[in-house]
Amino acid sequence: MSRVPYPERGQPLDVSYLYSLAQSINTLAGQVNDNTQNYSTVNTFEMGPVDVKSSELRFVAENQVVVSDTTVIANTPQEMHFEFSPAFKYIPIVVLTPVNNKKNPVGNNVVATIKEVTTGKVDYTVRFNVGGQASVSMNILAIGIAV
Repeated sequence: MSRVPYPERGQPLDVSYLYSLAQSINTLAGQVNDNTQNYSTVNTFEMGPVDVKSSELRFVAENQVVVSDTTVIANTPQEMHFEFSPAFKYIPIVVLTPVNNKKNPVGNNVVATIKEVTTGKVDYTVRFNVGGQASVSMNILAIGIAV
């Protein structure tokens, strides 16, 4: 793509200069907007597979503390939730991954279960299979279509 020269101070803007600006903008827009490689597919709950421009996708990545140096009881679920702000257009795809922050045996034996996902939040349950001292956080990744 050719570069448009900067005008000199006091230079009158003529038709050829404006034409060069418009041509460069249109060339750039053609490269960015309608290229098939700029599309992604999101399989939403409500709509099924949806092809959207990648610029319309929204990613949320968060690390949320579940417990920090806390004694947990085996098989006692802890209810958790995380809110997306702003909300997604449709229900996003959400992935939860427990992180054992202190690398101890209790933190290695954790189950996370998603209870409900809406356009604005994810509700999930964390259950420790063994009791004891733990420091665990949850990596939350949500991918969906921006509003």
